[in-house]
Amino acid sequence: MFENIDYSTVILSAAFAGVVATLVTIAIEKFGGTLGGVLGTIPTTIVPASYGIWISSTQTEFLESMSVIPLGMLINAVFLSIWVIGPKLIKDDGLIGGLSITLLSLLVWSICGIIIVKATEIGKSAGLTEITIGFAGLILLAILGVSFTWKANPAPKGKNKPTLLVLTSRGFMAAFAIGVAVLLSSLGYPLLSGLASVFPAIFLTTMVALWISQDSSVSIGAAGPMMLGGASVAVFALIAMIAYPAIGVIFGIIIAWIASILLWSVPTYFFLRKRKSVASEQFEKEMLSRYQPGAAQKVN
Repeated sequence: MFENIDYSTVILSAAFAGVVATLVTIAIEKFGGTLGGVLGTIPTTIVPASYGIWISSTQTEFLESMSVIPLGMLINAVFLSIWVIGPKLIKDDGLIGGLSITLLSLLVWSICGIIIVKATEIGKSAGLTEITIGFAGLILLAILGVSFTWKANPAPKGKNKPTLLVLTSRGFMAAFAIGVAVLLSSLGYPLLSGLASVFPAIFLTTMVALWISQDSSVSIGAAGPMMLGGASVAVFALIAMIAYPAIGVIFGIIIAWIASILLWSVPTYFFLRKRKSVASEQFEKEMLSRYQPGAAQKVN
């Protein structure tokens, strides 16, 4: 069962993912939730994951793994939505509140993961292609992401630097998730491999780290942008499904990475900036109408 596994591919993919993952929390805390959330969700760990899956599996298995990634990012968005809604319900910024939201979000992700795998299997048996399944996941993800960012939440910068323990645990969790994904691919489980490759290790460690080291508003403000920005990973996977078989894995990675950023990450950033600007204008009008009746009309 384990004789044909290329352990060097598993280890290198995991190590690269771990190194890259440690940079995301720093980006969010330095640039704020909007820009940091977008920068933190550009395709990173999916790069070594897709390379490892391509090397260790057949083309058919690779396509199956990539097709489930947009759906996996969809349940990651559901995972992040718990971090937006949870604090408003629990109203506890302490350790208990953070632990409760962490366990709830992981439980929801696990349940949704089982549903996604079963739904993908049903879709394939019904004759749907991998590209069709992937695009369906991307469309649903975009709808959910826009709905959570249409009314912009405050996205302040962090005031405290992340600790070495936070960065180390973040890198370790991401490395472990990608290592498992490549290993599952080597063992011939493409759907589970694709799902494991987008396990929310980065999202989880980001939310927990921001909850512990910053005000809860930082994690809430970053969740929406990360949710919408994370769709760039789905775009990367869809492009990779076409590019890798056509032009090879190295050039395929370059094309998929650049295209996903230009086609999704950059427009997402400007969309979020626009929504933030609109939200600020609406807030200003509300304050003027509350304390200076008639002033809001003059602003128009």
